[in-house]
Amino acid sequence: MAKILVVDDEVDLEMLIKQKFRQKIREHQYEFIFAVNGNDALDKLQQHSDVDVVLCDINMPEMDGLTLLLKLKELSPLIKAVIVSAYGDMDNIRTAMNRGAFDFITKPVNFEDLEVTVQKTILYVTQLRETMKAIKENNILRMYVDETVLNFMGSREFESSLMTNETVEATVAFIDICSFTSISENESPDIVVKLLNNYFDVMVKEIIAQGGHVDKFIGDAIMAVFRGDYHLDRAIDAGLAVRKQIEKLPNLAENVSFSAKVSIGINSGEMISGNIGSANLRRLDYTVIGDVVNVAQRLQTIAGEGQIIINEAAYAKVKESFNCRKVGEMSLKNKANPVMVYEVLD
Repeated sequence: MAKILVVDDEVDLEMLIKQKFRQKIREHQYEFIFAVNGNDALDKLQQHSDVDVVLCDINMPEMDGLTLLLKLKELSPLIKAVIVSAYGDMDNIRTAMNRGAFDFITKPVNFEDLEVTVQKTILYVTQLRETMKAIKENNILRMYVDETVLNFMGSREFESSLMTNETVEATVAFIDICSFTSISENESPDIVVKLLNNYFDVMVKEIIAQGGHVDKFIGDAIMAVFRGDYHLDRAIDAGLAVRKQIEKLPNLAENVSFSAKVSIGINSGEMISGNIGSANLRRLDYTVIGDVVNVAQRLQTIAGEGQIIINEAAYAKVKESFNCRKVGEMSLKNKANPVMVYEVLD
């Protein structure tokens, strides 16, 4: 059950939340806790250390929402906050994002949008908690595991098992932040890293929301993999959402004028999945490789700002679900013949 703290001095909001989410409350999917300002919220968080998500107004007595965001970062990096406020101007959005807000919703509240946002935020927090749990379990394993198991983990048999691979049907998306190199060449390292991490946070959220996982970060780009039912459709939905959310972002650092755009290449088909790297060095990367992956990356390189590019085989699968435009034949690196490509519009 997800635990959600709602921080707002409008007393009517508590009643509306309970009405709109009554089914999930009744089914014990969500538990809501309410606070009237930032100070009250901190007290509630002391009583409920397992809160996953905070829904927070900006303008409140005693302690406002933007100040509370700073306190939340100090209290727990796993708690994610969504600002729900009538103050939806760019200055407030920018300040909120800089202080770690996961998302921003304006009042009057569209409860369908709020429910989708809450679901995405809970999913993200759940994955963070699972990652932390895995890290802790790994550390505990090192402390308490039987010596025989440790010896096996250092054996050639174990190394061989790590190198096992399989063929999978999946979709790969390469998402690049256009022209970000100019920022990295002209701004301080602190600003560059801060900007890049903020952009990646937005992108990763949308990838996870569509059931994908981040395979790796490559400079200022992300390689994401989608498996399971409708993996190509979900990859395209993620690409559309990333493009929309990135283009909505204001400047995320003072004195830096940069309008973020992404270029995206998506390809689908059979690929090899396995631990790639050096077993001797204990440096392995569980990833996917193959021609499908290579083509996805090359499609991204020919995509312009704001473009999502797919090939003809992918277009044939999704043309009834997405609005696409034929771009024409394009030459791809290491491909003997030109490839017909399409742009996904929406």
